[in-house]
Amino acid sequence: MTTRSALPLALPLALLAAAILTCAPPAGAQPVDTRLGTLQLENGFPSKAAVETLYDEMDFQRATQLYLWGLPAVGFHNLRQAHLRDFGAKDGEVVLYQSLADKAGMLTPNLTTLYAFSFWNLAERGPLVVVVPPGATAGGVNDIWQRPVTDMGQTGPDKGKGAKYLILPPGGPKVEAPGHIVVRSPSNQIWFGSRGLSADIREAEATVRRHRLYAWSDRARPAATNYVPVGGRPWASWQPNDVAYFQQLRDVLDPEPPEARDGYFLAMLRSLGIEQGRPFAPSDRQRRILGEAAKVGELMARANAFAKRFPGASVFAGTQWEYANMVELDQQARGFSQLDERASWFYEAIGNTLGMQGRTVGFGQVYLETARDRSGAWLDGGKSYRLRVPPDAPVLQFWSFTLYDNVTRAPLQTPQGAADISSRKAGLVKNADGSVDLHFGPTPPSGANANFVQTVPGKGWFTYFRLYGPTAPYFEKRWALPDLEAVR
Repeated sequence: MTTRSALPLALPLALLAAAILTCAPPAGAQPVDTRLGTLQLENGFPSKAAVETLYDEMDFQRATQLYLWGLPAVGFHNLRQAHLRDFGAKDGEVVLYQSLADKAGMLTPNLTTLYAFSFWNLAERGPLVVVVPPGATAGGVNDIWQRPVTDMGQTGPDKGKGAKYLILPPGGPKVEAPGHIVVRSPSNQIWFGSRGLSADIREAEATVRRHRLYAWSDRARPAATNYVPVGGRPWASWQPNDVAYFQQLRDVLDPEPPEARDGYFLAMLRSLGIEQGRPFAPSDRQRRILGEAAKVGELMARANAFAKRFPGASVFAGTQWEYANMVELDQQARGFSQLDERASWFYEAIGNTLGMQGRTVGFGQVYLETARDRSGAWLDGGKSYRLRVPPDAPVLQFWSFTLYDNVTRAPLQTPQGAADISSRKAGLVKNADGSVDLHFGPTPPSGANANFVQTVPGKGWFTYFRLYGPTAPYFEKRWALPDLEAVR
């Protein structure tokens, strides 16, 4: 019996010994070949040179991921700095973006509707009241991570009937405010944005100008809200690809209460010399690494946006069209934080609201994008393309195509002075069946009409197709948009 029972045990013990030998560490004195080069060891310890190499790589890798993580906050900060620096607009004053020239420095704006933006610091000025007028507007308030605090207008609780909203700071006392829709922001710095949806430009501006913003403490006698037109002044708000990115990330995070979800990222910032309550003063070594990481991080963001690898991005089977905005309102999904989805959208765009989700019939907007033609090749400003918009586009309001520079993500600047085309465009030519043929390229095709948008040789571009008030055929995929086709 003893002999028989020992035999079955011998095999598992032999396998265990083999496993231990298989998992044994490499010889301590042997150098290790890696993607960083050959790293020297001293009795198993990294040599001084190896330690320096490994820490440089650790900090570089952390900084590239911090670049992706910080995109929405830096996008928020840069837009606010443009208000202060370029337009002379103080917090609480509303900047009006009306023309292509006004929106030339903005990430992927719609060129069909009027925009109105303002910023506010709840820690400095206390709770904010936003009076939303009745009428055709849609927008809301975002925090520094561009998470919606609340929608307003047609897509908000007032449903276009108008209301008074009271925005409270994080962690402050409860405020009784009869007659107000009361919401609390997770961040002290907030951003108000609205768009005028009326097809009549003058009516849209008149409606937008009836918004009022003032401090809750001034509610007894609120001053008139000041409106500041951009007036075509040059400006830019896209995120930088140098060490300035990390200065801006530090600046926007510094006055904010840290969130538990961001703890590991804040720890990585700390290892790079960026810490709340301390000035931005990285060492020469850290500045070098941060500068290099910003360049690579920006290219990672570009790849992540234009060559999406996260699931569910495809819209119409067999086409190149993708969902531009796949970010949940709280930026969380299925047990994980949407790092890649968030980086993709906020590399390209600014803002997020319930109305921008494009998930409800007859409600808000849909954002679809492509940077490729039917063959899968990148869109080239030196080539000509055509696209037929099928008849009976599934919209309650209108559709639009807007062309963007793939580097700045701002509207494409061309001698034509136009970067979009929409169903509201005067002179738009339709086919007999109601379809619309659109043409894009450096030169107009023969017999060109209002359906042509110019591109620039030597410059890549991408486009957003927007559906305002999407209807059932879009959601049921009974209506599909074909790819852009290169003209031979």
